[in-house]
Amino acid sequence: MRRFTLFLSSNAGLGYFPLAPGTFGSLAGIPMFYLLAGLPAGLYLATWTALLFVSFWICDTAGGIYGQADDGRIVLDELVGYLTTTALLPFSWQNALFGFVFFRLFDIFKLPPARQIDHHLKNGVGVVLDDVIAGLYGAATLRLTLHLLG
Repeated sequence: MRRFTLFLSSNAGLGYFPLAPGTFGSLAGIPMFYLLAGLPAGLYLATWTALLFVSFWICDTAGGIYGQADDGRIVLDELVGYLTTTALLPFSWQNALFGFVFFRLFDIFKLPPARQIDHHLKNGVGVVLDDVIAGLYGAATLRLTLHLLG
């Protein structure tokens, strides 16, 4: 069970990449976006919600194994954040790539309240929620960009 938890928390090993593991871990979001984009809105939201709650547990358990709540190898939270950015959009490479860039920017800069959650909530919920907030900022920016591009 320990190996399986670490496998999931690292997005199938992407979190072990030596440079920018969060960026590489976020790459798992693109094929997941492709797979989920065709779902009806209700089923997408139910799937996303289930993934959110499972990721709380997986990230918390992995943090306990590593001895650090937000260990750099834990990147499942990036997947959840990226899927927040691209939620309910049709899959296209434009949406996938803009979503990736916007999510990563907001995840790196951690605008409030993401920064406060990241600093004060040191468990699986905190690890994931700061990425969900970055994903919400990314979602708003992505939709505005798509609107402006017409």
